[in-house]
Amino acid sequence: MSGQHVEIRPVRSAEQAQLGAVTVAAYAAALGPALDDGYAQVLRDVAGRATADTVLVAVEGDRVLGGVTYVGDPDSPNAEFPQRDDAGIRYLAVDPAAGGQGLGALLVRACIDWARAEGKHRIVLHTIAALSAAQRLYGRLGFTRAPDLDWEPEPGLHLVAFTYAL
Repeated sequence: MSGQHVEIRPVRSAEQAQLGAVTVAAYAAALGPALDDGYAQVLRDVAGRATADTVLVAVEGDRVLGGVTYVGDPDSPNAEFPQRDDAGIRYLAVDPAAGGQGLGALLVRACIDWARAEGKHRIVLHTIAALSAAQRLYGRLGFTRAPDLDWEPEPGLHLVAFTYAL
């Protein structure tokens, strides 16, 4: 970060394409060739996520540094939890050029604050084993592994679960 103030807030429509590009870049850096075109298209669709859920963005000036989707409703198409008093975190991404500066933690903490404000009891998130940096971040922030919530949305794609009690 160049010294300006980083702001975490809901994404504006004019920033959605930039956040989509940042999200694809972050996942491509972590997954390499395992990131297929279909999933890259899903990652890029910030506008679609923002119609159902709260997409938070980390910005410095006019530069989008990262983002995350906060899912507060189990009926959302992005929900990976069944309980009304749970919330979810999806699509956490930080621009690879801005990594290592604590932006991922700021975004996750913003989701924790959002969930508390909504009176949620727990946050549930899923990630893939290859995203070890994200898993370390979740552990540092107080999330615990929840193997009973692991699942396989499609054959060969095993998602590992973490929860955070509020």
